[in-house]
Parts: sequence; C-alpha cells; structure tokens
Amino acid sequence: MADPVYRPIIGAARGLFAALGLRIDMVGQENIPLSGGALLAINHTSYLDFALAGLPAHARGHRLVRFMAKDGIFRHPVAGPLMRGMKHIPVDRDAGTAAFRDAVRDLRAGELVGIFPEATMSRSLEIKEIKNGAVRIARTANVPLIPMIVFGGQRILSYGHRDLHRGRTIVIMVGEPLATPRGVDVDVTTQALHDRLAELLDLAIARYPDKPAGATWIPARLGGGAPTPEEALAIEERVRAEKAQKAASGPDAQHQ
Repeated sequence: MADPVYRPIIGAARGLFAALGLRIDMVGQENIPLSGGALLAINHTSYLDFALAGLPAHARGHRLVRFMAKDGIFRHPVAGPLMRGMKHIPVDRDAGTAAFRDAVRDLRAGELVGIFPEATMSRSLEIKEIKNGAVRIARTANVPLIPMIVFGGQRILSYGHRDLHRGRTIVIMVGEPLATPRGVDVDVTTQALHDRLAELLDLAIARYPDKPAGATWIPARLGGGAPTPEEALAIEERVRAEKAQKAASGPDAQHQ
C-alpha cells in the first residue's frame, strides 16, 4: 500500500532519534509476522510510544502500524491531517464502536494495528488495568495478539517531563502471540494479556542499563522514584477533578 505521508514521517522520526543518540535495544521482533494482520498490544508511558512502537515492525519487514489513538488528536489542526494521512484509527472513548469496526477491518485486510490497552499513560510505569477491547478485536478479526513493551521513552517526554539529553536507551520487547480462543471468557484472556505485559516489562527493565536508586524512570517496587500505583491513581483523580473544574468554569459556565 502506498503511504506518501507515513513513510516520510518514519524517516523524520528516525532522524530525530539519531539526533537524540537513542540506543534502541529490540528483542523479539521476529514475533511480528512478515505479512498478514496482527494486533500489537503495547504499554504506554510516554508521548513517544507511537513512534517507538512502530520500530520493530519496520525493522522486521518495513511494515507499518496503524495505531488506535484518542480522537482529540485527529481534531488538532496540525496533527490531525497527519494522523489521517497515516491511516491511524480515531478512538472515541465514550463510543468505541466505530474504532472497533475500523480496527477489525484493517486487520482483516492484512494490516498491523497498534493498541494501547491501558488507554492512558501509566504514571507508575507499571501495567495499569486494561480493558478487554484488545482481546475482542483480535478474536473478532482472527489475528495474532502480540504483547509489546516499550521502556525508556518516559525519560524523554512524558507527563510534565521533557529531557532531550543525548544517549538514552530504549528497550522494546516483543512477546510471542497470545492465544485468544473463543471458548475462553474474554476477561480471562485479558488478564492473561495483562500478566504477559507485566512479565515483559520486568524483562525490559532487567535489560535497561541505567537504574540508579530512586531514578524516576524506574517503578517504585524496584527501588525507583516513580509514583506507586496508588499514588499514581491519586494523581490521576486530582488531574481529572482539576480538568472538570476548569471545564465547569469556562466561558459558558460564567454566563449562566
């Protein structure tokens, strides 16, 4: 498939990564099929995850990944046309039927589709609770469900954090396909996906070369300075409340 927008952007991203001196450590890219559809289920800790998670597929066979992303990005005046040009899939979190349908359509057409089943970035860097959409999509499309971990992007660009120092390491772990049998409850398989992502996360952190005590890019349970899952949840609840308050005090509310 011709991709006059996507492939130049990949080239630009690779140039940016080279300028940043990123050391990309990829393991398991052979688990991505050379042809045919597959759903990549990826953890989410940084704003760079979309670009980084596409690297194994590109290295494997110059394949492209159509990512599922929140629909707000598609309304941005700059990012929106680019997202549509790359044929990514908009997700309305309040009404996900269209995104589900589009993902299944692309997978059946032989595309690679990327999904972030945690939905939002993990402040604790641990695997958050995940919804069963990834399993349902893979099962409906009858394609492999491939767990993937991207670790290290949070050191560069994440919530309230930007650090463009050169020479950071990114570890990407691509796991073996996870079975999604129709005879097994979808939530049971979703828990299996969660557990596999957690296992791959530990393997990725074990490979990561820079783990000083208290480092904010390492989970708290491993001696890092990232928030615990409980602390991260409290932060998320506070942020949601602040956004709701801000929305309620907007121009419309002020004229009521």
